[in-house]
Amino acid sequence: MEWVTIDHIGKHLGEEVELRGWLYNLRSSGKIHFLIIRDGTGFIQTVALKNELGEEVFALAGQLTQESSLVARGTVRAEKRAPGGYELTLTDLRLVSLSQDYPITLKEHGVDFLMDHRHLWLRTPRQQAIMRIRAGIIRAAQEYLDGQGFIRVDSPILTPSAAEGTTTLFETDYFEEKAFLTQSGQLYAEATAMAFGRVYTFGPTFRAEKSKTRRHLTEFWMLEPEAAFYDFEDNLRLQEELVSFVVANILGKYTPELAVLERDTGPLKKVVPPFPRLSYDEALELLRRQGREIPWGEDFGAPDETMIAEQFDRPVFVHRYPTKAKAFYMKPDPDRPEVVLSDDLLAPEGYGEIIGGSQRIDDLQLLETRLREHHLPEEAYRWYLDLRRYGSVPHSGFGIGLERTVAWICGLEHVRETIPFPRMLYRIYP
Repeated sequence: MEWVTIDHIGKHLGEEVELRGWLYNLRSSGKIHFLIIRDGTGFIQTVALKNELGEEVFALAGQLTQESSLVARGTVRAEKRAPGGYELTLTDLRLVSLSQDYPITLKEHGVDFLMDHRHLWLRTPRQQAIMRIRAGIIRAAQEYLDGQGFIRVDSPILTPSAAEGTTTLFETDYFEEKAFLTQSGQLYAEATAMAFGRVYTFGPTFRAEKSKTRRHLTEFWMLEPEAAFYDFEDNLRLQEELVSFVVANILGKYTPELAVLERDTGPLKKVVPPFPRLSYDEALELLRRQGREIPWGEDFGAPDETMIAEQFDRPVFVHRYPTKAKAFYMKPDPDRPEVVLSDDLLAPEGYGEIIGGSQRIDDLQLLETRLREHHLPEEAYRWYLDLRRYGSVPHSGFGIGLERTVAWICGLEHVRETIPFPRMLYRIYP
């Protein structure tokens, strides 16, 4: 008898198959038990009939506890009322391990309780739908970049220097030297872009920000493309095409998961290029008209980003931020050096910044000046300066935050559900 997974059960209509999984729920009605079984690929209702199974197997089915592991055999039949459209009529059942009192019952639980039991919470349909969409976003983003001639390169997690300022670094001892958990793979992506032309890094990044908001994690994943000979316009175009490709891919392939999340897909269907653009000055004026007075030169906070994005039905670029508000490596606008060729891409529906990008400084002397202005040790960046000494070219790139993107596409209230084991200001367990 063939072992099959629930996601492929429809290929075996009328056949007797074997499922290996866990009991998600059990209800009984006299001489019938209804077992909801999950196996990691989906959920299926299994019907146990006493007059067809015999006393022993029927009794075993009725004694199963939530999350007991089992091997079930049965005949696949179509059932329009069942989840997925198929049902299993049980012919045999074997217990692998009887679960103890499972803490996450099929009732409402508080967020703190669920986060303490995150290792178990991941077994529920909602969390599985989110994780599948997360995996789909990663797959689609890499598919798009690979198709554009980008090559994935891996950047180190332990670094000797900062990429995004020194105030949010996690420091660690490295054989009697200081090392830091990476804030971004960007600087290393710039180096590999000078070797391969078009590259992207993908991995965990860390920010020691004491932020307790629905948008912040201390450990999150970023996809960071970097391309030699790309100017600012090339960079914006790549961002909107990547995001549009990913959203269309999820809409096309993850309809059941979006349905589980009760996600209104109408707003997502509007995510097509071109995206609207606002300069920093125009965004500042928009905020003033909404009653928000922000001094020129200050970066925008989450409420400001939400207010800006609410004016549009798709992601919006805010570009050319003040030089003093952004990172040391961003190239000044040749026509207006007090601003840099940078952009933030703000997602609609209140989700805020999902991408930060810029054209990079390619002039050695200017980059040396910026390091001094930001009080960064030149010795630690010597290798980075070498990129401007040996065949420097215009180049651009950006980082897209995976968890914020997942939260937006899934329509989630908080980023804590977007990663299997979230790390936040007051949470490092489990």
